[in-house]
Amino acid sequence: GIGVADVKTITINFFIMYSVTNLTTIADCDVLLTMANKEQGDLTFKKLSEERLVTNYSTTSVEIDAVLQGVLAEISAVDTIIAALPEGPTKETEEKRKVRLEYKKFLLENRKESYGAVALLEKQLDLERVNKQLDEVNAFIAAITAHKATL
Repeated sequence: GIGVADVKTITINFFIMYSVTNLTTIADCDVLLTMANKEQGDLTFKKLSEERLVTNYSTTSVEIDAVLQGVLAEISAVDTIIAALPEGPTKETEEKRKVRLEYKKFLLENRKESYGAVALLEKQLDLERVNKQLDEVNAFIAAITAHKATL
């Protein structure tokens, strides 16, 4: 967890401004801006990728739940049919069908773990982390750009 020392560090770091006054040439500013603009481009691309993953996980999670509910209903119906049938080829066919449905259920439940609510929240965290990094790079670029204008 976060302790008192961590909170103090976070608070102190939050208020630290960039020491742009140490930059004395436009060339130094340009080097930093080039680096920061590359980082900004990389983060913008990463943000787009994370946004797509969040969308895919959201959609896939809902789709898996819907298909899983259908499979569970089908298993229930097959159970009812099997219980009512006498021994014979029709009952064997339905029992094989139930095995296939149980396997499909197993696969869907595994996919649900990979694309379910927990996985979606992890992807949302990744996206927010990228957003914060992008905000900070943008603030850095603004600080360097503003200082460069005074040189």
